[in-house]
Amino acid sequence: MTPLNVTKKNKVKLIQGGADYFELLIKLINEAKTSIHFQTYIYDEDETGNTVTAALIAAAQRGVKIFLLLDRYGSQGLSKDWVKKVQGAGIFFRFFRPLFLSKRFYLGRRLHHKVVVIDGCKSTVAGLNISNRYNDTPEATAWLDWAILIEGEASQKLEDICKSRLRLRYARQVPKHKSENFEGSTPVRISVNDWVRRKRQIYRTYLDMFREAKEEVLIMSAYFLPGRTFRKAIEAAVRRGVKFRVVLTGNADVFMIKYAERYIYRWLFKNNIAVYEYTRNVLHGKISVCDKEWMTVGSFNINNLSAFASVELNADVFDKKFAMHVYERLSEIIKRDCVRITEEKFERQFNLISRTAHHVAYYLFRFLFFISTKQRDG
Repeated sequence: MTPLNVTKKNKVKLIQGGADYFELLIKLINEAKTSIHFQTYIYDEDETGNTVTAALIAAAQRGVKIFLLLDRYGSQGLSKDWVKKVQGAGIFFRFFRPLFLSKRFYLGRRLHHKVVVIDGCKSTVAGLNISNRYNDTPEATAWLDWAILIEGEASQKLEDICKSRLRLRYARQVPKHKSENFEGSTPVRISVNDWVRRKRQIYRTYLDMFREAKEEVLIMSAYFLPGRTFRKAIEAAVRRGVKFRVVLTGNADVFMIKYAERYIYRWLFKNNIAVYEYTRNVLHGKISVCDKEWMTVGSFNINNLSAFASVELNADVFDKKFAMHVYERLSEIIKRDCVRITEEKFERQFNLISRTAHHVAYYLFRFLFFISTKQRDG
């Protein structure tokens, strides 16, 4: 499957979160020559955040134009001194603000995507934020998450998206990299979800995946609460004989969302969908593979918060060799670090009181996902 609206001159590489991702990120920042666009949800002022900040400041001091956009709610822990430091270094910095904000609640959309673009020709699209929990530290291993490194035309698309988010008009200041100079032949499509701008591209990507799958869909999702339309599309795929495997977290960072998610397990069992829980650490990734032929990865969670209330961004790759590589990586994690949750095991583990709590949490979050959040579940 190679749909319309794809760029074809690309090279791609799958990156697992943790030390591999942050070493790559620092390398990209250090090699930047003209510009860096950096937009993410959570940016913490810890060891990982400070290392990235130091690299950005060093890049700015050698003349690289840097544009940093962070979500005001997700990154609310940043100090005023930190803001003054990055602005003083010449970095263009701005917070993305919802309609209403407090320390415990926000109302309106949030900037949930995670994207970095270097010189308009190299980029990363990820699910992980800038914080120790997404990095490997002496104290703990990183949460499981994924990113994709893109070299080529798709990076220009990403730069244009970042500019539009900031409403910047500086194209004459930074030279464009001509597409004929790009190498590679991997088709990549950049998909965006933003309800204010009436973009539901990632939502449609997943609907296409469910409606067009012929053999198997493998989903790894951090906060899996599919809405009615997604559930109906999955049910129809199962009736066609499509096999589904869903990998969820066993160690949740937001326990109430996990309660709500477990309410969905009965629906999964009913539709003969294989359910696995990742047990090594917290699972935070958002990545799926369809028929071992194409895949999507990025910030989009399969729930109504991502579908209707957040700014999200995914990269879709339509290359069988790469999709098979991703499929094998995910399958190895299932084999090594996950446990299969069967209906019998679920019934033994959770009594009537627990299942009632799952029910209440599910309907509570169906409501809250539309209007607010109490946790930074990014």
